[in-house]
Amino acid sequence: MSRTPISSYRFFQKLHPLSLLAQLTGRRATGCLRVFTDTVTWSIYIEEGKLTYASSSEQLFERLDACLRRLSQQVSTLHNANILQMRLMYEPRQEHESLVYSDYQAICWLVSQGYINPPQAAILIDELAKEVIESFLILKEGSYEFYRETPLDDLPKFCRLDIRLLVEHCQNQLKNRQQNNENNQIPNVAGISTSQIGLPSPQIITEERQKETPLAASDGGAETTSKASQSQSLYTVACIDDSLTVLNSIRHFLDENTFDVVMINDPVKALMQILRSKPDLILLDVEMPNLDGYELCSLLRRHSHFKHTPIIMVTGRTGFIDRAKAKMVRSSGYLTKPFTQSELLKMIFKHVE
Repeated sequence: MSRTPISSYRFFQKLHPLSLLAQLTGRRATGCLRVFTDTVTWSIYIEEGKLTYASSSEQLFERLDACLRRLSQQVSTLHNANILQMRLMYEPRQEHESLVYSDYQAICWLVSQGYINPPQAAILIDELAKEVIESFLILKEGSYEFYRETPLDDLPKFCRLDIRLLVEHCQNQLKNRQQNNENNQIPNVAGISTSQIGLPSPQIITEERQKETPLAASDGGAETTSKASQSQSLYTVACIDDSLTVLNSIRHFLDENTFDVVMINDPVKALMQILRSKPDLILLDVEMPNLDGYELCSLLRRHSHFKHTPIIMVTGRTGFIDRAKAKMVRSSGYLTKPFTQSELLKMIFKHVE
């Protein structure tokens, strides 16, 4: 093996993941190995040759969400509401927003809030690392850089994992998958996409899948309701937000036996869809493309059906001017992100009871 130090390589080439990891381990390196393909970025954080964290930009928060929900079955202090609140706070809403270490920040927040303790965070990181390293090992081409200073330097560390043991585990997993494919007469294609390895739990609906299968509505619009029918629910709540993550978070916060949740992610079509559902209350995001929340609220107030319907503006903005705008368009309330389940319910029941 070449003894040339790994430092700031960045060009498209054939990759040898095992060799890269072996060099980092053998030289007790400290820093971050970042590996790039056309669509995915891997970040592997090392401290004296031990792995402290590993992440992949593909399905970043979906993977973290799935692992946390499995962990919550053994941890009494971790609830689905905490996980949803974490995603509201840390998951980037737009594709162009930075994904670098936001997932690790989210884990640190869970520890600081007492939802998980440091040993449980170590278990979580170990589980995530196995999934990430498994997808990393099948890479054939790409480019990479090694950074000696990383964003994680000033954050707490919860574990230092043996890379050799991680690799052995992942190699066994890949071998078992290949054998299963052969037994099922499925060809093992070289260069298989990482999305085919470690598929997320079927209970976790990713934003990408929702884009492929539009939110069901009879006219093809982006609208859906909770499983409970309107006859079973006490209140109908319409949620208008271009972020499917936020919509799903609100739906999980609201009990389906009490609320019939109408999710709308296209503000342009919102008026027609709200007319059809006749909600008791409307949750309206301020920052949306094409038509912002203030404009939509003003339009709704001009319609005879919505002159007195409670409309709650949902936003991360907290300034005086923003609140003044909300009053000018006659909104009923102002809910600031991130919010907890209790804060959401308190706001809703303030206006519907």
